[in-house]
Amino acid sequence: MPDSSDYAASFDLVDADGDGRISAEELARLMGSSGDPVTRERAEALISLMDTDGDRLITLEEYTRFMNERA
Repeated sequence: MPDSSDYAASFDLVDADGDGRISAEELARLMGSSGDPVTRERAEALISLMDTDGDRLITLEEYTRFMNERA
């Protein structure tokens, strides 16, 4: 099963401000720039799928856990 180092590069692409957390704004910006625009509400819903501590932000650990569950 992949560990966090396997997902770090894709996580860093989304974490535009480099603070180690992905916000709904960062996710929406990336999806929009990749040709798949989403509303802030949809981005927040996607974040909530991965957010295990309830802070409405995604850490690399939460991202890794989510990706591994989907693999």
